[in-house]
Amino acid sequence: MSFYLLGSKSFWTILTVVFLRYLMLASIAFFVFYVVLRHADTLKKIQSRFPANRDYFREIGYSVITSFIFAGVGFAVFLTPLSQYTQVYFTVSEYGWPYLVFSIVLIIFLHDTYFYWMHRLIHHKSVYRIIHRVHHLSTNPSPWAAMAFHPLEAVLEAGIIVLVAFLFPVHPLAIGIFLLFMMIYNVYGHLGYELYPRKFATGRIGRWINTSVNHNMHHQYFTGNYGLYFLFWDRWMGTLHPEYEARFDQATSRNTLESTKKSNI
Repeated sequence: MSFYLLGSKSFWTILTVVFLRYLMLASIAFFVFYVVLRHADTLKKIQSRFPANRDYFREIGYSVITSFIFAGVGFAVFLTPLSQYTQVYFTVSEYGWPYLVFSIVLIIFLHDTYFYWMHRLIHHKSVYRIIHRVHHLSTNPSPWAAMAFHPLEAVLEAGIIVLVAFLFPVHPLAIGIFLLFMMIYNVYGHLGYELYPRKFATGRIGRWINTSVNHNMHHQYFTGNYGLYFLFWDRWMGTLHPEYEARFDQATSRNTLESTKKSNI
């Protein structure tokens, strides 16, 4: 990272936004589920044990490094001469609000495809220990693991922004909304609790949506369940863990049982 980058106020502004977005969302999730509701009768943790404090500190430490890398990529794409070679535009009226909304949806689906194949690639034995092992040190992840990547993986993760910027017209606002959605879903995916209702995983729509149980199983078993927002690729490529639906039902059954008991009192 050059001295020019570190000396730029714009870079530090982007870094602040990136890190505070992670810090606020992960903090809220951690406080609610790991402090306030830690012993709640109506919730059932996907893995019954809780991570150790050293796990939280490791996850936060790597997330700080990831924040610098994400900010550097964002700075390069939007605020350097490189931007003139991209399809980034800065006036909403140039393409209109309907296109801006459409572009956000398009980015989400594109990112899901990008992530699935990138994720499978870094699970290959030739690169796993170098790139992806850091993230899998969290075998029982917490919300703090949402950005806990090795620096090389952080570069790959940020690659979606570079791809989008060159692939089709995109406004920074669309990127910002997408990144907020990405972080919310990433925190949820590493939450350690399931928020979707029972039977969701087998529903007409739910069977295609990724869940916290699904990603938690990936951290626990290291193989399968490579998707990010959706399960299209996992189902199409046969990489969905065979016990996923049973584990989802197990993780959500306590909520249903406790609610039923209380309603009968």
